[in-house]
Amino acid sequence: MQVSQSCRHCGKPVTVVMADLGATPVSNDYLRPEAVDGPEPYYPLRALVCDSCKLVQLQDFFKEDDLFRSDYAYFSSFSTSWLRHCETYAAAMIARFGLGAESQVVEIASNDGYLLQYFKQSGVRVLGIEPSLSVAKHAIDERGIPTEVAFFGSATAQGLVDRGVQADHMAANNVLAHVPAINDFLDGFRILLKPQGVITFEFPHLLRMMQQTQFDTIYHEHFSYISLLAAERMLDVAGLRVFDVEELPTHGGSLRLFVCHKTADYAEEPRVAAARAAEQAAGLDDIDTYRKFAEAVRKVKRDLLKLLVELKEGGASIVGYGAAAKGNTLLNYCGVGADMIDYVVDMSPHKQGMYLPGTRLPILSPDQIKQDRPDYILILPWNIKDEVMAQLAEARSWGGKFIVAIPTPQVL
Repeated sequence: MQVSQSCRHCGKPVTVVMADLGATPVSNDYLRPEAVDGPEPYYPLRALVCDSCKLVQLQDFFKEDDLFRSDYAYFSSFSTSWLRHCETYAAAMIARFGLGAESQVVEIASNDGYLLQYFKQSGVRVLGIEPSLSVAKHAIDERGIPTEVAFFGSATAQGLVDRGVQADHMAANNVLAHVPAINDFLDGFRILLKPQGVITFEFPHLLRMMQQTQFDTIYHEHFSYISLLAAERMLDVAGLRVFDVEELPTHGGSLRLFVCHKTADYAEEPRVAAARAAEQAAGLDDIDTYRKFAEAVRKVKRDLLKLLVELKEGGASIVGYGAAAKGNTLLNYCGVGADMIDYVVDMSPHKQGMYLPGTRLPILSPDQIKQDRPDYILILPWNIKDEVMAQLAEARSWGGKFIVAIPTPQVL
């Protein structure tokens, strides 16, 4: 199928399809019980790549406020491993950049205050910017985190500067991929950041996604899938530059970019050149590399279905763990529903009692697993599989086993 749109960064025509995952509902549009028998919109889920700037991006269907609404259901604080990651990050940034009581830390897409709480505990001034009222209200009411309920971009940044706010440090964890107007978004950082301030961006690394066939990280909330090569091209246009980079294990392999104004004093660390070279060696500047990804995706689908069918025909009971967006992409693309999986459990009480989009599997409390003792537990958020297997270690006592689908379907 021929698809064409203008690149959301450079404006050139984008025609190369990297992955076509069919038509799916929006991954975080969980269904309430009263809506489970009603209609549900499906949209094509295709990842395209710009031949010019190599930004991987979804075919356009949505604006930000179509997806990140006031009743947005994702609360960051329900993963203990993610909270540990954030606490470690805050301590490291405070130490490295000398942040203290006079410093201003601003987080973009601050969710429920999951990260800023650790800066606040250390006496650093904090401000969150979060577009979804449901999670912003939790940050304000439960954690005392000052939060602007707004989408971030040049206008929001200028409004803050006009009120006397400027940032010594800005954090943007797993938000860069969620922004359709990416050039205006990055321009906001340039406006709000002090001349010697630092921004850190964390995002799932496109290189790891491709190497590990992590196609389930493709869903409608992710407008872009980012490499260092593409990020540097975008940041350069915004008047910013990368001076350091860290590779992280989070989300199956992420990058943390340390970014400053082009005129700031920070010297470029050797890790930046090494990361650039790794992407070049992997072919991320070659359009044919992206075309090869599609067949790897199809093989995971075939192998997962083969595994589940064999288990079900052998009489096994299977449930899912984690009502995660990536899990909804996987289940809908592979056509795995109630014929294979009895239900899904999730730690978040905000999701319990609702139903997954598309498959309409019920979302229950993890306590249901201990009650039913299923033979197999399919871990949908495979990036926290060790945490999940530790939480459900009791399953081994009744012979329960775990399944992951990425990077290849296997029983653990």
